[in-house]
Amino acid sequence: MTTDKSSPLMGSSYQRLVSKDGRFLFPQPAQSGQGWAWSVLRRDWMGVWLNLRWRWVILIFCCVFLVQWLLFAVLWYVLQWNSGDLDRPDTYDPLTGDLTNMPCVLNLNSFSAAFSFAVETHLTIGYGTIYPNPNCRHTILLLTVQMLLALLCDALLTGALVAKFTRPGKRSEGLLLSRQACVCEVGGEVCVLFRVCNLTGRPLQEVCVRAVLLQREGGVEGGVSQSELEFSAMATGSRPCPLFLSPLTFRHALTPASPLGHALRSPAQSEFELVVFVSAQQETGSAHQRRSSYLRSEILQGRSFARGNKHRCHGNHCFLTLPWEDTHAHTHAHTHTPSSGDQQPSTECV
Repeated sequence: MTTDKSSPLMGSSYQRLVSKDGRFLFPQPAQSGQGWAWSVLRRDWMGVWLNLRWRWVILIFCCVFLVQWLLFAVLWYVLQWNSGDLDRPDTYDPLTGDLTNMPCVLNLNSFSAAFSFAVETHLTIGYGTIYPNPNCRHTILLLTVQMLLALLCDALLTGALVAKFTRPGKRSEGLLLSRQACVCEVGGEVCVLFRVCNLTGRPLQEVCVRAVLLQREGGVEGGVSQSELEFSAMATGSRPCPLFLSPLTFRHALTPASPLGHALRSPAQSEFELVVFVSAQQETGSAHQRRSSYLRSEILQGRSFARGNKHRCHGNHCFLTLPWEDTHAHTHAHTHTPSSGDQQPSTECV
């Protein structure tokens, strides 16, 4: 268990730091000015890119290529002007193959032609009536520089778009966490339970859960302490769950050393937030991540999740809670030794 203290985060009433759908509600420091924005972009430009809205991503994508084409259109136009080929009469005959009278770029006599030539060079769609002179050294040098820069821009933007498409947070809708947690007795121990459902329609692997308890210390003007908690699946214990088909229930034992147990038992420690992080993987290696949080009012005492035999969640049926005594009696009433004629039982919501 680790404990970390930070600066004050809350006002007179507790404001949750993680919403039920996983969004961080952490109050950002009041910073302004162009220098601060550039500092954030310089320290974590990839994080800024991944958090941009798609309309800004598409705008940046288009602007990068347009600016590059305009820049090289100007350079190609300046090259033609510097070599005196803009006003040179058209005396080159491509049928003779004599390159002596050929300009550095044939038929490039306007800025629109220079822009068209820059686009053709970048996209390698093939030159038409405008094409470079292989005997002009400045043309070959500028052509090489543009191609290298085009390859670099293509690689960076393609990688950035793939990273934004494949980020685990974008697949958080595949996991659904119960909006409430329960406190009941499991195996002779009082535990806090919450449930996770798989909405992807495909089996997931290596399901892991991490949890953090946030508590205010020192009253209204105090800071917030952070304590790490261990949650384990009721079916696999502390090991990661190897297969995630039916809803899984995770538990944390409220031992005397548990910070969460102390927070629930102490009336004075009424302001806390339990933040849980759930991650799972597909067979292809793609990751799914989801986070949520539970306040004190969202942790139900003396209740447990109802048992069922559904592989998938339908609405909030798998998150139905019952008094612990009713759940305990229901479990024992349906416990029997299967005979040879019984069908194999399906995976159970545990």
